[in-house]
Amino acid sequence: MAYNEALAGRIRAILAARPDVEEKKMFGGLSFMVAGQMCCGVLKDDLVLRVGEERFGDAMAQPHVRPFDLTGRPSIAMVYVASVGLSSDETLRAWVQRGVDHVKAHPKTSKRASRKR
Repeated sequence: MAYNEALAGRIRAILAARPDVEEKKMFGGLSFMVAGQMCCGVLKDDLVLRVGEERFGDAMAQPHVRPFDLTGRPSIAMVYVASVGLSSDETLRAWVQRGVDHVKAHPKTSKRASRKR
């Protein structure tokens, strides 16, 4: 099992009312894209959450949180939240909202066309 299907289902239910959500297989787990950007996901039994550098310290101060580290270099913009810290739907909803808030605060910019010389 690459990711916890039950946790993915709970996240799916939280984001169900949003028309701009897309699911993608990513990092060996499942990622939830909001408005074209990675918001959160599930890897094994953990929530993966994009919080941004400016809110990283606050997220790290919460129980059951550790830096996202897929390559041996910890991220300073993403965190894991252990499943033990996601037992209530209210808590999970609050964490997912942090990811949505990050995406809203940092809208995706269109890529500039490369100039040919």
